[in-house]
Amino acid sequence: MEFAETLDIGGYELSIEPMTPADIPRLHELSVAVSWPHRADDWAMVIGLGQGWVARDQIGRIFGSAMWFPFSRTVASIGMVITSPRLQDQGAGRWLMRRVLDETQGRARVLNATKEAFRLYVSLGFKTLAPVAQRNGIVTACPDFGTGARPMRDADRTRILELDTNAMGVARPEVMGAILGVSEGMVIEREGRITGFALMRHFGRGRVIGPIVAESEQDAITLCGPFVAAHQGDFLRVDTREPEGAPFTDFLSAAGIVPYDAVQRMSLEPLPEPTGPARTFGLINQALG
Repeated sequence: MEFAETLDIGGYELSIEPMTPADIPRLHELSVAVSWPHRADDWAMVIGLGQGWVARDQIGRIFGSAMWFPFSRTVASIGMVITSPRLQDQGAGRWLMRRVLDETQGRARVLNATKEAFRLYVSLGFKTLAPVAQRNGIVTACPDFGTGARPMRDADRTRILELDTNAMGVARPEVMGAILGVSEGMVIEREGRITGFALMRHFGRGRVIGPIVAESEQDAITLCGPFVAAHQGDFLRVDTREPEGAPFTDFLSAAGIVPYDAVQRMSLEPLPEPTGPARTFGLINQALG
């Protein structure tokens, strides 16, 4: 079926147009309307890393957005799919997703589905993989986190990229390069080789710790501990696939970083398998994985 470039919905005539940095003020208004925490700077980062579309009315207002991020020639992450509350459940989200799915054919597609969008993605053929917990809060304490982590150095970046690739199953150098450029980092080094890392940057209401890649739960705790210790009284966020009651999530809860919301990781095609002993304990964010 041929894709329609315009859509009449809810009394609005919408056109689908490429997303540009000039759209950031209106995109920020859109994300605020659905209670997403993204700042204008957060929008600027994702626009710089991906391809996006907006649903725009005849006087320039934006009623929807959708983006995709090319991790490689074979894998793409889909995110920032937002529909104005007044048009939800009226087909605008499906319309935007059709454009993104057309553009990403030939790649394995992965996303993190909100509760509101879950049924849409199921209807498009996406399969569930694992829940992702959004944990956040004001840091009220710093539980014991052990020793062995040190601050990241410039010389560590090549190994950090390698660890991220192994834990994800796919290389994403452009995404990680951008995140490294705005983050503080901690690493664990054993016998001259880095075995884990955690990055922290400004995001939303405060800061987010992620990605977090480690060989064990204790290593993940050790990597996050210095950030928690340095930011008591501040708002921190971690997006994790680790279950409630695990040592890592118990550490976060004891610090005041508690469950707030959850999304569902989903894919349309089989994804590459991670390699190596380290795994991802914390995401960059829900759009970028």
